[in-house]
Amino acid sequence: MPFADAAPDHQALRAFLALGGVGRWQLRARELSDRLRAGAHSARAAQQRHALELVLARLAGKAEALASAGRTERRVCLLAQEAVRLSATLDDGPARRLRALVERGLEGEGNLVPLFHLLRTAALFRARGFEVRHDGLLHGTAHDLMVRREHALAEVACETLSAEEGRPLHKGDWAALVDMVNPELQTWLAAHPGRYVLKMTLPDGIADPARLPELHRRIAGMLAAQKRQDSAADCILKLDPLALAGAQAGAALPARLRAQFGQEAHLAVTGDAASGSVMVMAARAGRENEVSAAAARRLSDTAQARLSGRQPGILALFLEDLEPAEWHGLRASLELEGACRRFLTTPEARRVVAVTCATRQELLGLPGAAPEGELRFRNPAHPAARSPGLEPAIASSL
Repeated sequence: MPFADAAPDHQALRAFLALGGVGRWQLRARELSDRLRAGAHSARAAQQRHALELVLARLAGKAEALASAGRTERRVCLLAQEAVRLSATLDDGPARRLRALVERGLEGEGNLVPLFHLLRTAALFRARGFEVRHDGLLHGTAHDLMVRREHALAEVACETLSAEEGRPLHKGDWAALVDMVNPELQTWLAAHPGRYVLKMTLPDGIADPARLPELHRRIAGMLAAQKRQDSAADCILKLDPLALAGAQAGAALPARLRAQFGQEAHLAVTGDAASGSVMVMAARAGRENEVSAAAARRLSDTAQARLSGRQPGILALFLEDLEPAEWHGLRASLELEGACRRFLTTPEARRVVAVTCATRQELLGLPGAAPEGELRFRNPAHPAARSPGLEPAIASSL
């Protein structure tokens, strides 16, 4: 696959930081440093979401750091290096558009995933024998790439979707809530040694993060009142003994909890080292996650907004904020495949010859990645569905 074996270059890495502006990178580094000093769970979530920026900032500092970088870190550097290579081929206007993509990844909740998804998608097409033109950068088109092989052309739109859009309870909100509650849990555990599970059922999830302080007060109030249950229309709290044997409550605890509460449960563990006590928080929304449905909605919106219809269209969808186990589950259950194939039967998909899906597993070459570097689904109703020239890019993955 692209970027698998090449060696990253430290000067190119410094040049990538220059694309976003050294001052902007310094501000971003300070901002992320502050966020990583927040509560443990929120810091872990920020570290995961902004891992690409953190890796690049660290490795660009000293050449020695790059020499000892691991395989995944080298992959990140090679993606950055590809941006520098592309920038060198662009005139002023297109180069400004590329810099704007870098800058967008260094602001607020943004990150570099959309840019790196675009770069990797272009590299995949080149590896499969296509000529690739960056129309989005060159001409400001709604689609990102125009690809050609033999006599066949296709427009490619690269889109990034956060899996949070399909979750009634966002992982970021859960992390913030756990950090709020942790001090009360530790105090309570010190006074009530044992092993417990605090189960939370949120029928409608958490639509508004402004609700988090209220939930915090509810949990703290229940513990202070020595209650074992607190029920309301929007939240049901229940405190039970943790029904796991001592050996199971050790190193194997996370896996045992996941098996017990399911893949969609939000879990957190607080312990009191002095007494060996454990408090597990387990939360579920009243409805299942709908990541695949959110993906289908985004595909529909993108097909209508970003494909001209003058050439066959390929939608390259990146699913962000998705855990490896979730990605495996979406593939094994055929849930995502079913959603994509149903979309391809709709009128909104008339311009689409194929859909591809990828995650960080594929972007960074991590274990659990799809064997061909992406999932691909062909639209059999499209006139170009049997085009020999497009075949390497649209043949459905195994």
